[in-house]
Amino acid sequence: MKKNLMIRGLIGTALFLLVAMNIYAGSRTETSIRNEGLRMATGNVTGTYYGFGSAMGQIMSEKSRIPISIRATGASKANIELIDANEAELAIVQNDIMHYARYGMELFNGKKITSFSTIAALYTETCQIVANPDSGIRTIADLKGKTVSVGEAGSGTEFNAQEILGVYGIGLNDIRKRNLSFAASADALRENQIDAFFCVAGIPTPVINSLAARKSIIFLEVDDTHATQLIRNHPFYSRSSIPAGSYRGQNNELRTVAVKATLIVRSDFPDEAVYLLTKSLFDNLVLLDEAHTKGSEVSILHAVEGVSVPFHPGALRYYNEFGMSPVLFVPLTSPGGVR
Repeated sequence: MKKNLMIRGLIGTALFLLVAMNIYAGSRTETSIRNEGLRMATGNVTGTYYGFGSAMGQIMSEKSRIPISIRATGASKANIELIDANEAELAIVQNDIMHYARYGMELFNGKKITSFSTIAALYTETCQIVANPDSGIRTIADLKGKTVSVGEAGSGTEFNAQEILGVYGIGLNDIRKRNLSFAASADALRENQIDAFFCVAGIPTPVINSLAARKSIIFLEVDDTHATQLIRNHPFYSRSSIPAGSYRGQNNELRTVAVKATLIVRSDFPDEAVYLLTKSLFDNLVLLDEAHTKGSEVSILHAVEGVSVPFHPGALRYYNEFGMSPVLFVPLTSPGGVR
């Protein structure tokens, strides 16, 4: 009897996987699946998105039996545009940037992109502001008139920098703005070509680790008063900190704010396949923890927090099995909301 039940269970599992793969195959050509599989857009190879996405993608691919290939990209905005152009099915993005895309705000200049849905909030992306101590900078207010890299043009980091500087009464026109990648920013600060740079990424960030090993640096805090104002204006931010000892020479815990890295998927991707992908992620968090430092931060308990874009029905099915009913927040910066 037990043997028969076991055989039935194996047959059921095989049929479920076959159905999921057949549905998945129907959304892409057979040649595309064989040659490319499912495409996940991440970020620059030196950033956390790429390393974390590679680890997560491998685990999800092995456990769901849906092949996943990893793409290095320009991160959040580029990833959303790749999904919209049907050049990727999965992507890691900041929760604030996906909100802007959904409502056509800020860097999306009125163009609403609604072709993607949420799978899960993943981990905290900390707003780190690195400065050269020889520049005389000690606070964010001191950045006025200085040469500051705010990330690549049109990036999520650039808008985070604009919003953080804004609550200190500093506009982008009040600094000598440079638009450099994280790696280029670190190189420029090391060569004394800039005074400071913004970096929004998981801690520890490899390029900052490398910089701190070769040059003395300081981090600027977002104090409580300004953090409160920032969160009031943009609720997708949360209070955060850079733990003591995260980087060489950084001996004290420092106050700052953060956004969340979030996994998104094309809205027209089959429900069964998204359910299978969601399950493969959260049923294997031990493996993710072993594979990447940010894996320890991923939890189903926080997977539905800080999200303003609807969840995919396939992901919702998985959460509902845990008795979870995600509630979307609506920031004050939403169209029709109080600004």
